[in-house]
Amino acid sequence: MPPLPVRLPITLTIAGSDSGGGAGIQADLKTFAALGVHGTSAITCLTAQNPKGVSAIQAAKPAIIRAQLEAVFAELHPSAVKTGMLFDAAIIREVASFFGRLRGPKPPLILDPVMVATSGARLLKPVALRAMQEELLPLATLVTPNLDEAEILVGTKLKSMDDLRAAALAIHERFHCAALVKGGHLRGLREAVDILYDGKTELILSVPFVRGVSTHGTGCTYSAAIAAYCALGHDLPSAVQLAKDFITRAIADSVRAGKHSVLNPFAAGAPASKPALRARITGT
Repeated sequence: MPPLPVRLPITLTIAGSDSGGGAGIQADLKTFAALGVHGTSAITCLTAQNPKGVSAIQAAKPAIIRAQLEAVFAELHPSAVKTGMLFDAAIIREVASFFGRLRGPKPPLILDPVMVATSGARLLKPVALRAMQEELLPLATLVTPNLDEAEILVGTKLKSMDDLRAAALAIHERFHCAALVKGGHLRGLREAVDILYDGKTELILSVPFVRGVSTHGTGCTYSAAIAAYCALGHDLPSAVQLAKDFITRAIADSVRAGKHSVLNPFAAGAPASKPALRARITGT
């Protein structure tokens, strides 16, 4: 009798498509594959982009986004979900409505609040910010803003480690979800430091900077890895620590595609061991 096939956890990404393959849906699905989970997707936008920038965006209609979500949940109920580029208020409201009406236990929702691309292109319409804040963030398990996005969410400039910690606390208090504030773009630090605050515990995650490598797609890959580790059964703090180690290795092991460096999630996706990063719990 042949052995039964391996049963993989299922993870869903709700995000835009990157024609250059470095970010968005493409980065998420590569990350899921590298970590041994089955990736499903609901595509919110088509983009024309490459490592140099975004030249065009076409948003999907909310009805087809809901149809994708319904199709996935009907037969491939995910153990974790992440969002990426949602772009406009109508899409955000459709996603929030779908998750708000789910019956039974809800999968953890990792929200990457994609607002600005690494190239500087605006990927979230200004009128959509309020919809995200009022309707989707309160449904999230974790939000993963980078420095610019955290400044938008808290309405103030972040210039120090103490500012990052205060921002994580403020985001949790305002939206009632855990916050992972990423400080990789903060000037004056010798290491890439992120702050996780879940309402009880603050976790400081730090690794040495990997210099001289393009970071296009790191936010997508990082949040996808968190979702994948949640689907694999890790609690949120452990999933974040493992994902921080994963994205650091994906950057350090970057490869060349054409004239550009690209992240290498498959080199980083070896069976997870104890993370190489330094993680410090500072409060309970």
